[in-house]
Order: sequence, then structure tokens, then C-alpha cells
Amino acid sequence: MSDALQDLADRLKAEALTFPEAWEDHPWGDTVVKVRKKVFVFLGLPPDQTEDGSYGFSVKLPESAEVALTMTGTEPTGYGLGRAGWVTVRVQPGDEPPADLYSDWLDESYRAVAPKTLVKQLDADRSDGGDA
Repeated sequence: MSDALQDLADRLKAEALTFPEAWEDHPWGDTVVKVRKKVFVFLGLPPDQTEDGSYGFSVKLPESAEVALTMTGTEPTGYGLGRAGWVTVRVQPGDEPPADLYSDWLDESYRAVAPKTLVKQLDADRSDGGDA
């Protein structure tokens, strides 16, 4: 298992849970983070539970999906979600993942799914010096 990928998985989960009204759920045996009743990130299996030690997650990217899909390790999310702007990222051991970019994608996905009142709350929290 790659400690770097486990750190990435832990970071993304922790960041996702900082958004207003975000909470962890486990539908279908997967780990997801929802805002109210809507999923905004599928976190996938931790690297220590995958056969090859890789890590993957899926986010909704209505603004940046086209560019994201040009990057190595990305593909439209299955089950028809890709048509709605969902992108799956797969990071392999030894890769140098752009963790800050992934954080931006979490933010974009949250904004795409969350009610407008919560997006306004997020913006207000950030302008007050909070770093969600």
C-alpha cells in the first residue's frame, strides 16, 4: 500500500466533511459524502483495500469535466453518471497526484450539488477567513 495514496484518501475525505451540512454515508457499501441527501463525492475504496493499491474517487464537474477528462487516470463515471458531468479519477501507486487540484474539484462538485443557500454559506464562511 502506498502511504501517499492513503494520505490522499484521508485528506479528500476530511476536506469533503468540512463543507456545510456534509456527512458521510455508506450506500451500496461505498463511502460517499453527501450534502443533505445528495452525493457530491464517491470516495471509493481506501488503497489498502484495492488489489493494486490504487485509489479512486468520483466528483461532479459541470465546469471542468472536459479538461479533467484529458488528464491521465480520469474517465467518465459509469452507470450513466458521466453524461451528467461526473468524472472518476484513478491514482496509481507511484503517481504524483495534484492534491490541490483534487481539492478544487471537491469544491466544484459540492457547489454543483448543494442547495444555493449552502453555497452562499460556504462563500460567507470563506470570506470570514474560514477555510472549508
